[in-house]
Amino acid sequence: MNPPVNPSAQRILLVDDEKGIRKVLGISLADMGYDVRTAESGEQALALFREFGPGIVLTDIKMPGMGGIGLLERIKQAAPETEVIMITGHGDIDLAIQSLKLEATDFITKPIHEDALEVALKRARERADMRRKLKSYTENLEELVEEKTRKLLEAERLSAVGQTIAGISHAIKNIAGGLKGGAYVLEKGIELDNRKYLEQGWTMVKGNVDKITNLSLDLLDYAKSSRITYVTADPGQPAREVVALMSPQADEEGVRLDLKIDRSVAPILIDPESVHRCLLNLVTNAIDACLEDACRDKPKTVSVEVLSLGDWGVEYRVLDNCRGMDPEVRENIFQRFFSTKGTRGTGIGLMLTKKIVDDLRGIIEVETESGVGSTFSVRIPAGKKTWRRRFTKRAVPRTEVKR
Repeated sequence: MNPPVNPSAQRILLVDDEKGIRKVLGISLADMGYDVRTAESGEQALALFREFGPGIVLTDIKMPGMGGIGLLERIKQAAPETEVIMITGHGDIDLAIQSLKLEATDFITKPIHEDALEVALKRARERADMRRKLKSYTENLEELVEEKTRKLLEAERLSAVGQTIAGISHAIKNIAGGLKGGAYVLEKGIELDNRKYLEQGWTMVKGNVDKITNLSLDLLDYAKSSRITYVTADPGQPAREVVALMSPQADEEGVRLDLKIDRSVAPILIDPESVHRCLLNLVTNAIDACLEDACRDKPKTVSVEVLSLGDWGVEYRVLDNCRGMDPEVRENIFQRFFSTKGTRGTGIGLMLTKKIVDDLRGIIEVETESGVGSTFSVRIPAGKKTWRRRFTKRAVPRTEVKR
């Protein structure tokens, strides 16, 4: 009979209070290729078990002091993977069945026949090998999952980088096309000594140079790690500052810019600078939307509203009554380098706004109708303590928000 492959299964601890059985059975096991240690009691067996570390324990079920059942329980507590074979007398069947319930591998009856012993030992080795393979498979599976997860994350990062590069390339291509067109008009103006062409060409070149500058600044802003700094402040203050800042441009373009702040708005923990950046992007976009050809013959209005959401936080709304968006445009406005401004936009403003709102653990939504106008809503939670609380329309219905 070949010895087992599993090294721990080569070691057997034989436990029996009868010296003759220990001697004869020990010789038989050694002849089979096992490294055998013997113990005459359960107490002695536990001491040897800790020192010897056998993969298989062969124990009598009835012994003075600690019996085989007690030894089985102690061994399974210390090393559950150990295979334990019980030796029983003909009157010990109930105890043998009890031992199986306690996860004994098998039992053999006295007098012990070599064939029965070999079958029990083979079953113990097979169980030990199965445990070892299962453990190895589980460990390999965990490593495989970790590796696949790592590769998936890397692929996602590369995909994001690729999309970003493609978006930047597209934006630069548009700007280059604009510069090329402006240069062509300038050349014609110089060739024909035509002042009108010269002015048109210069306006085109200047506009695209400004666009390159804005693209670079927006990319730098987007690449910055947002550092959120909370202070106790009036949530209405960033809105007041943005309206004051953008009012001259709005007046120049014939757009009425209004501000409405809910009377119940009170100081909360907020990052005014981040909110200011969000509102500035949204108000700028709203004013630009009012400059589209489709809005030329209608009164143009942009409104900024600040609403209290009680203990949860604050809601900002930026509304315009101008261009609006169709469903396809609505679905893509927060994507990389998507712009509704044609060649005038870089496609980063709303993407950057959403990034800031996400950093603030807030929510940004838009309601829009083509030819009617758009409403951007930004809900910001008050301070870090409320980051885990999620806000939805159902939590605070619009009908409950004071105006």
